[in-house]
Amino acid sequence: MSKKQNITLAILLSNLFIAFLGIGLVIPVLPTIMNELHISGSVVGYMVAAFAITQLIASPIAGKLVDNIGRKVMIVAGLFIFGLSEFLFGFGRSVEILFVSRMLGGVSAAFIMPAVTAYIADITTLAQRPKALGYMSAAISTGFIIGPGIGGFLAEIGTRVPFYAAGVLGLFAAILSFLFLKEPTRATDNEEATPSMLGSVKRVFSPLYFIPFILIFVLSFGLAAFESLFSLFVDHKFAFTPSDIAIIITGSGIVGALAQLILFDWLTKKMGEINVIRYSLILSAVLTFAMTIVSHYFAILFVTFFIFVGFDLIRPAVTSYLSKIAGNEQGFVGGMNSMFTSLGNIFGPILGGVLFDINLNYPYYFATIVLVLGVILALFWRKPKHIEL
Repeated sequence: MSKKQNITLAILLSNLFIAFLGIGLVIPVLPTIMNELHISGSVVGYMVAAFAITQLIASPIAGKLVDNIGRKVMIVAGLFIFGLSEFLFGFGRSVEILFVSRMLGGVSAAFIMPAVTAYIADITTLAQRPKALGYMSAAISTGFIIGPGIGGFLAEIGTRVPFYAAGVLGLFAAILSFLFLKEPTRATDNEEATPSMLGSVKRVFSPLYFIPFILIFVLSFGLAAFESLFSLFVDHKFAFTPSDIAIIITGSGIVGALAQLILFDWLTKKMGEINVIRYSLILSAVLTFAMTIVSHYFAILFVTFFIFVGFDLIRPAVTSYLSKIAGNEQGFVGGMNSMFTSLGNIFGPILGGVLFDINLNYPYYFATIVLVLGVILALFWRKPKHIEL
């Protein structure tokens, strides 16, 4: 890639990093806000899910707008909306305002993600694209990992400070993108016909795709239920401070990312994607259940660190598997991957929040059951004979 391409890619990746950093900021301060506003666990679950629901609804519209009005416009608009949503959350003193903030956050993610993905596709060749999209995934993961850590430490200054900081970063990124990004020349390679809605639904249920799509939902559900309620769980059960929560979530995110970086390639070559998914699901199920019986700080630290190893190995394994079997249906597979991820991100926090109000351990019991069902499904999974994996 040329120097100009590298600079453009660096700006795009910075935008994604900032956006997902802001999303992660909310996690350590949720218990404090919950106590301030006297809201229940189920309301927190709905609030977390509001982001995913809005993103799911807005994504198809945003995708069309990316093609119709341009990549740069959508990126800049998305970052401005992101900044506004963070400021709104910081200033909000009622549940309604916090919901509006999270919904605007969902709109911003729906604007930014497809625009950045399309922009990267426009400025790279087919040979360069996998590496560039890998960097994109790393930028998102790093934002998620660092977000809770920064949020926890900034919360020591003031509960709302993390959101003001994210708002400033969002507006800075929007201005940076407006000044330095140029609308790219559209890529013409690897174009695919868009399947009809009915055709897409039928393909979801085909033997080739059904199990991996369901496992994407299982993974997203389990991770969303675990992570969205983790801060409330350890606050109510162990009286953890925001900085305690930040250390655990950031540390576990780093351990998971390192496992993905160091182990993933070796494991998939050794045993294949399907077996990596099976064993990672078993590890995740066991450790999710273990969260309900551990009581010491270092035991919680150990369980949380290693549960992310399981979660962080499943997603790239499923994505890698799907990319190998998709052939000329990469667009369809990418869209369905996003849809099932969003569905898991919606139902995980909602059901988890409702169960949390009944008993602190119930969200983790239920997430364990869902992951065990995923394990059983994965045991019946066989790779297609006609495709080399």
